Amino acid sequence: QDSLFDTTWSEAHENQILTACGDGSIKLFDISLSEFPIQSWQEHAREVFAVHWNLVTKDTFLSSSWDGTIKIWNPQAPASIATLPTHSCTYSAQFSPHSPSVLSAVSSDSHLRIFDLRTPASASNHLTLSIPIHAPPKARVGGAPVPPAAASPPAEALTHDWNKYRDGIIATAGVDRTIRTFDMRQLNGPVAVLPGHEYAVRRLTWSPHLSDVLLSASYDMTCRVWTDGTAMGNNPAEAAAKNPMSFGGGQELGRMGRHTEFVTGVDWCLFGAEGWCASCGWDERLLVWDVRAIMGPGNRTM
Repeated sequence: QDSLFDTTWSEAHENQILTACGDGSIKLFDISLSEFPIQSWQEHAREVFAVHWNLVTKDTFLSSSWDGTIKIWNPQAPASIATLPTHSCTYSAQFSPHSPSVLSAVSSDSHLRIFDLRTPASASNHLTLSIPIHAPPKARVGGAPVPPAAASPPAEALTHDWNKYRDGIIATAGVDRTIRTFDMRQLNGPVAVLPGHEYAVRRLTWSPHLSDVLLSASYDMTCRVWTDGTAMGNNPAEAAAKNPMSFGGGQELGRMGRHTEFVTGVDWCLFGAEGWCASCGWDERLLVWDVRAIMGPGNRTM
């Protein structure tokens, strides 16, 4: 027995779930069967920290590990079908929700990497972009100046997520406590910088309902909801006045502080009324709550 660092539901079978294991294995379970796991793969040399299903073709999944690799798998095959080196501990990897061939990863070397499986493997192992997360944003013509805090030394990147509505928009966060958003079409540093957490950000996720809203979970025992500043009617000057260290017009909309230990996971409910989410942490609790209860004027706290 060993730790489980991540899970993901199968996109091809409603009863099957993948787990990322501390012993370097990946296991597939079927909750309708009494015998489990129904499949196990063991290729990674270190802990597997993330698993993610292909949301478009639904017939492959990926895993990332502290051994500095990402592996692509077909659940019907006994071995991986591709290995992508990152050369650093890779805490988070995902397929793009917009393309079956594009995937991303963030690692301990403070870089966001984009791979495209359609490119020749011989060139650079399908790597198409390697973006330094800690680099400062470029000042915009006629825009607000870049705050000093927007530039920071390299720090481990622990989490990232693709925007569900805007192709090419990715949010990242990690040990430096700051959330950043990047546009793959404009590689001039982050387009938004959202400081505020007091300790490392362990998980973040874009809303499945609103294109500018995302949730974060942190070791400071809070979950926070943010706007990246792209919604119609957003006032960048107001955001800068609330937090002079922010950039791009985004701001915190509210926070939930009911956890009593590190918060390590948070996710949205895809069904029913928009706004419901769940979070978990080292306090051995899973909390279900409504983001709408904390969104609004005055950064309301639950």
